[in-house]
Amino acid sequence: MFNIVEKRHWYFLFSSVLIALSIAAMVASAIQFGQPLRLGIDFTGGSIFVLKFDRPVGEDDIRAVLADYGMESAIVQPVGTPEEHAWQIRTREVTANEVGSILTALEARVGKIDKDAMTFDTVEPAVGSEVTRAAGLAILVAALIIVAFMWFSFRRVPNAFRYGVCTIAGMLHNLLISFGFYALMGIIAGWEIDALFLTAILTVIGFSVQDVIVVFDRIRENIPRHKTEPFERVVNRSILETIHRSLATQLNAMFVMIAIILFGGVTIKPFISTMLVGMVSETYSAIFIAVPLLVVWEKAAARRGMARTTA
Repeated sequence: MFNIVEKRHWYFLFSSVLIALSIAAMVASAIQFGQPLRLGIDFTGGSIFVLKFDRPVGEDDIRAVLADYGMESAIVQPVGTPEEHAWQIRTREVTANEVGSILTALEARVGKIDKDAMTFDTVEPAVGSEVTRAAGLAILVAALIIVAFMWFSFRRVPNAFRYGVCTIAGMLHNLLISFGFYALMGIIAGWEIDALFLTAILTVIGFSVQDVIVVFDRIRENIPRHKTEPFERVVNRSILETIHRSLATQLNAMFVMIAIILFGGVTIKPFISTMLVGMVSETYSAIFIAVPLLVVWEKAAARRGMARTTA
């Protein structure tokens, strides 16, 4: 039987390198932009236009106009049905004088705008701060719920709390990798975090549980079936029995995400890319980080127990 758990030190080393690179990317972002991750207007405040044109227009045409006003990082999205020719533009806070100039330039270079259907709103920085606090709280609550759920699900297994902690360790691994990736793309491509980024991160948190709990559940089933085997061998057996299911499920979702990245719109790519990186990290960490970490913890506890017995 191929022993995956035996080579856990190499997995831990590889993950340590990835985490170090992720932290380095966030530090570089903080030095360059003053923030580990570049914040979008959902978090810092800004302006939102909803414009309805009289004919079909392209996203690149709108972006070309906005670039002339220093709004290269604006979020441009189609809204409504294609026949409505409506677009939403999210950008930095725009002054009253700039609004008129931007609308004039858009009408001259893109298409006539229906002024009656147009809306313009400003998100105050105070609202952005509330969103930031809510995002952090949502991640914290999700982590606590995961620990409680894992403890309750494995309450009949010795040291059930360890299963929850190892799941959280894997989740933190995935979050750091996702944050590092987004920080790097913020430096390279100007990505800014928005509400979609928060959705992607919460999805990554959910991904971080599904594969781990499948393996942990198989460990729970195999412990009474193989009482004479060492715990490490039982864990390795459980991984091999579930790995095909995990890979098949995750690869199907990854292929869909890759297709969306290749053929989808520019606006949705950061969201899907973050989910893809998080899913790849989750697939790796579930097998090579969270479960081997449980083995390390159990073996360390067993050694301490034997030391106390012989003392």
